[in-house]
Amino acid sequence: MNIVPAQEIKRRGMAAVDEALSQGPVHIIKNNRLQYVVLTEERYSELIETQEEAALARIKASLEDAKAGRVTRHASVKALLKHLDSEPSA
Repeated sequence: MNIVPAQEIKRRGMAAVDEALSQGPVHIIKNNRLQYVVLTEERYSELIETQEEAALARIKASLEDAKAGRVTRHASVKALLKHLDSEPSA
């Protein structure tokens, strides 16, 4: 894990982050806890694109299930929640 303390950033400015970014995402520690992650714009864009593609794939799969009749109807929200609670987690 590529870690830079917040104090180091205060002391050296963005140079501390820029140097660390050459080795991958930078985890910033503040008050002895991991608080932030800094990514390059390129890596951030890749993550967002991957997330959007996954969401679209889930929507398409749901639409295919609906078209194929693989749906479950419930009389109420309470009934739906009871059904969801009874399903084994994936």
